[in-house]
Amino acid sequence: MNTLPGRRTRVLAATTATAGLMLVAACTSTNNGGSGSKTAAGGVELVKAGQLTTCTHLPYPPFQSEIDGKVQGFDVSLIDLVAKDLGVKQQILDTPFENFKTGAFLNAGKCDLAAAGMTITEERKKNVDFSDPYFDATQAVLVDKNSGVNSLADVKAKSVKLGAQAQTTGEDYAKSKGFDPVSFESSDAVLNGLRTGQVKAVIIDYPVVQGWLKDKANADRFKVVDNLKTGEQYGFTVKKGNTKLREAINKAIAQAKADGTYKKLYEQWIGPYDASVASPAAS
Repeated sequence: MNTLPGRRTRVLAATTATAGLMLVAACTSTNNGGSGSKTAAGGVELVKAGQLTTCTHLPYPPFQSEIDGKVQGFDVSLIDLVAKDLGVKQQILDTPFENFKTGAFLNAGKCDLAAAGMTITEERKKNVDFSDPYFDATQAVLVDKNSGVNSLADVKAKSVKLGAQAQTTGEDYAKSKGFDPVSFESSDAVLNGLRTGQVKAVIIDYPVVQGWLKDKANADRFKVVDNLKTGEQYGFTVKKGNTKLREAINKAIAQAKADGTYKKLYEQWIGPYDASVASPAAS
């Protein structure tokens, strides 16, 4: 996802907005003991006292997006569980997606972790440490029902314009298959490109498409013609060597799967629960 020139990083805090860049995030209210210490439960060191600072890139529903003035979604809810275990609140920082590949904001001490529906890849592992996988993902091909396209192969055979979100594995996959996709800055921009006819087909993570098709207007106009099993798994990231926070994230994910919280959140944000996503193999 390329960021637009001059775009500002936005802080999404657990307080009512008083300025244009401040929004309300869906955060767990917990007690930090009033010590002002940057050391949370379990000896986890944080960049700011009393809060777990999460880098993300908005919007990316159903994983994170602004709803009714709050940042909410599947990723947000899972990291809220981590924050609760640490005895702090989660604060969300909206940043350019390319920083997740390099770990720049983690290395600069601006964020404790990154949560952005991010696929675990060997390239990214060179710069950041991933949590255990928490979600199995596939790539969907969504097309205009009037496009005459019934598969990804049709997109190429009929020279239909294909769109993708920049800097994502969906875009990488399209390029690996010989496409030159139109790149859009965000998932919202991808959908808008399809709506306006700028492109007639798009390739993007299937959970995102699931969210779009919950809207009847979208379901009436568009259809999924391919669901590509690319072996992708999502993970949260921390700065290289931040073992204690990584372990805290893994513990929260494992506990959520064990006690039914994961299933509840999955059904709330994504849709009908698929048990296979609860136990993805380590990547």
